[in-house]
Parts: sequence; C-alpha cells; structure tokens
Amino acid sequence: MALATQDIDIAQVEYGTAGYHRHTESLSAHEIGRIRDSIDRISRQTRPEVVFEKDTEVVRAVHGCHLFDETSARLVRHPLLLGLAESIIGEPVYVYQFKVNLKQPFEGAAWPWHQDYTFWRNEDGMTDDRAVNIAVLLDDTHEGNGPLQVLPGTHELGLVETAGRAGRSGDWRQHVAADLEYTVPDDVAERLCQEYGKELIVGPAGSVFAFHPSIVHASSSNRSPDRRAMLLITYNAVSNAPRSSPRPEFLVSKDTTPVTAFAGTTL
Repeated sequence: MALATQDIDIAQVEYGTAGYHRHTESLSAHEIGRIRDSIDRISRQTRPEVVFEKDTEVVRAVHGCHLFDETSARLVRHPLLLGLAESIIGEPVYVYQFKVNLKQPFEGAAWPWHQDYTFWRNEDGMTDDRAVNIAVLLDDTHEGNGPLQVLPGTHELGLVETAGRAGRSGDWRQHVAADLEYTVPDDVAERLCQEYGKELIVGPAGSVFAFHPSIVHASSSNRSPDRRAMLLITYNAVSNAPRSSPRPEFLVSKDTTPVTAFAGTTL
C-alpha cells in the first residue's frame, strides 16, 4: 500500500519535531497472527539469536529473524513499513537490525534509559543517525505491561552523556541485556523527562510507530499478566551504511542491498 501524500507529510513533520510518530495505518489481525506464530516458534529454538533474561530461561528477545524466517523476511518488504521508512529517510534503505523485544508476564525486565545511535556509532562505526526504527506492537500494549517510553524532542540533542563502562567491552551480549553497555544516567534522564515530557508507546496489537535513533527512551518491567511483544525493524539509509561491524550478522546486517516492497498490501 502506497502512503498518501498527506500521511507522508504528517509522518515527516511529527517525526522531525518529536522524534517519533504513530502511524495512521496498522497491520491486520491476520498479519499479526502470522508474525506471532513465527516469533513463538523461533523463541522455542536453541540458537544464538534467542536472548534470555539474566540467569533465567525466560526469553527476552529474538534477533535477525529476517535472515532465516520466511514471514520475517517478507515483513521487512511490507509496503506499509518500508514506505514509512523511506518517506522519513528520503532515500533507499536496507535492513540494519531486526529484533523482537519480549516482556513476558510478570518477568519481563526493564530497559534502562539509552539512545540507540550510541551503540551504532561506537560499536559499528555508523557515521550519522540517518536511520529509523519502525516498531510494530505484536500484543495489546498498555501502561502496566512495560511499554516503550520516549522523551519527545530529545533526538535533537545529539548524543547525551552516557554512564557505565570506560571504553568498549567488545561483548555484544551487553547490547541486548538489561545491563546495557551505554546508558543515560538516571539524573540526566530525570532532568530531560522534566524538560521534555514523556510519552508511552501504547495501543492495540498491529499499531505501527516510527522513532528516531537518537531519541532518549526506556521501558519499565512488566508487572502485569499480559505479555508485551514489540517488533523493531531498523532501516538505515544505504548511503549511511557502516564499512564493517565486528558484531554478529544477526545483530547488524551486512547486506546493504536496498529493500524493495513486495507486490500487494498484506503478508
């Protein structure tokens, strides 16, 4: 489905101003069902792409599914998602990252305040933040089951102060765990929250959002009986592709071929 000119204009304005945008279109219940089935099947497999909560066998995330799963590979070519990414970036894009973050009922741990671009610049050598995260809610998401929280407008600050380790650990596991390699200190995040406000990424399953690589964001733990799964496709401008990355292919795609939309409007 091609994006209407009005939708493109709204997306570009909201994204440019706030650093995130809730799209007017959603994926259908049928499409969400197909994606859930794939992710649930992958989550039961023993493979490095499946990441667990600390010291447990509770699945926290799955990565790089588009490289080996037919439904995920088709999803990155979905005209709705790809069209939104291209309208925001303004040039051909490729899939930089694909992941699904899972907050299991009562067990899904928080993600601390951070900026994605810090990881991409420091770990992969990405020279600019001309990429976009397209998020799809796979479950109904509400305040109680650990939704993504963004600080609107903070993408315009560039990279803010980070806390934690001195230098790179070289361990990609510190980029997918609750104990992240690069975080925004709590006092800095609190000040930014007071200054910029906070928005929750909530809505019914199928809702589609876009958010900027440099926006400050986090999520709380899931304290509810409802799972919260959010699928994230990061599309990067082809001209912005890093020369190389030491991280595994399932975390950072090496194939920078521009993505093309599939024919039709549904998975």
